[in-house]
Amino acid sequence: MTFLLILIIGAAAGFLATRFMRVQLDVVTTVLLGMAGAAVSWMVLRLVARIMGSGLMFIGAILGAMALIWLWKTTFRR
Repeated sequence: MTFLLILIIGAAAGFLATRFMRVQLDVVTTVLLGMAGAAVSWMVLRLVARIMGSGLMFIGAILGAMALIWLWKTTFRR
């Protein structure tokens, strides 16, 4: 299923890229370049999402710890 999705997206992306860049290529080359571009962008976006996810988890951990410290101070400060 993923391969079929990359094929469809790659064909569309290759077609649009050749139109934007005003390049005339045959259909097979257009689809292959589009598929390669889709695969590369998919890998890069997954890496960025992982990095951002880890960064957001770290920020969430800091905010959670700050909330617990505030709760600790307000509850047991008496």
